[in-house]
Amino acid sequence: MVKKDVDAPNMSGLPDKGRVSGDIAAFVKKVGALGRPNAGQDGRLLFALDATMSRQPTWDIACSLQAEMFRAIPKPSALQVQLLYFRGFGECRASKWVVDGDALAKLMSGIDCRGGNTQIAKVFSHARDEHAKKRINAVIYVGDAIEENVDLLSEQAGQLGLLGLPIFVFQEGRDAQVEAAFRGFARLSKGAYARFDATAPEELAALLKAVAAYASGGRTMLKLQASGQAQALLAQLPP
Repeated sequence: MVKKDVDAPNMSGLPDKGRVSGDIAAFVKKVGALGRPNAGQDGRLLFALDATMSRQPTWDIACSLQAEMFRAIPKPSALQVQLLYFRGFGECRASKWVVDGDALAKLMSGIDCRGGNTQIAKVFSHARDEHAKKRINAVIYVGDAIEENVDLLSEQAGQLGLLGLPIFVFQEGRDAQVEAAFRGFARLSKGAYARFDATAPEELAALLKAVAAYASGGRTMLKLQASGQAQALLAQLPP
């Protein structure tokens, strides 16, 4: 079970719709219709990370880079992000949905990595449950290991694909068995896979920005990302 006890202030900063003038409202509606899967709604991104002990260096990198996700979103749009992490003995927690990079940074800075096994099944189950409440546009999963039944996880990933919820799986390291499983999760969910080097943080930054753009505006917005990482992800997505 995923606990929702990672508190975060409501720091959206979004204007009261009732006070938006007719001209501005019309402009926002037009941009939303062109650039977002659901016009007039924020894109929603579930940002899930393995926080077991081996992940500490990458966790620190992700903490410093997570604001890049928000910078990839056009001003008239907004992106809601929920942080999900697992660590230790069965600990798996989810934050509130936030629409501010500082709020997400505050959440991440208060978390350290602890030894334990992977809990990817809980990540996929939580994604399905949250998606049933309100559509999630994409899931990011960052990890370097897998210690669960790959067949069962693959079935869960396929279910998310049928629900229209793609998983973008980012692997640290070069474990071939992990890569095969991660590629399978991405394919079955109609998402994409990428490997990154923790010594090259710009790679992870480009990947996070690319998925944020996708969550905000689908393939159209992803195409506007010029990085090679973004184009490599785009090539894997179904038309």
